[in-house]
Amino acid sequence: QVQLVESGGGSVQPGGSLRLSCAVSGIIFSFCDMAWYRQAPGKQRESVATITSSGMKDYADSVKGRFTISRDNEKNMVYLQMNSLKPEDTGDYFCYGKYIWNSHQYWGQGTQVTVSS
Repeated sequence: QVQLVESGGGSVQPGGSLRLSCAVSGIIFSFCDMAWYRQAPGKQRESVATITSSGMKDYADSVKGRFTISRDNEKNMVYLQMNSLKPEDTGDYFCYGKYIWNSHQYWGQGTQVTVSS
């Protein structure tokens, strides 16, 4: 059974930092494209950052220069380092994975991030 388990969410003041982690099990992680999505209250889920199985990265314009996605294929982990956080970064953050050989998609349960003074 494939599992994606996020951790690292919490409450932080504007300008602060958080690091989200996603532990992946039950699948060959190195063959997965990974991403972080977020869903703000009352809004649709949106892609924040992606990292392919080969390590190529992409970011939403709203987080470029502030967020960094990374992966550790030895530990089956994907991370999202979030710096200079803004109130509009508030939301539930979800880890997403897609197995490149059959395009099966998987989601974590989400972790909440609140940016408020």
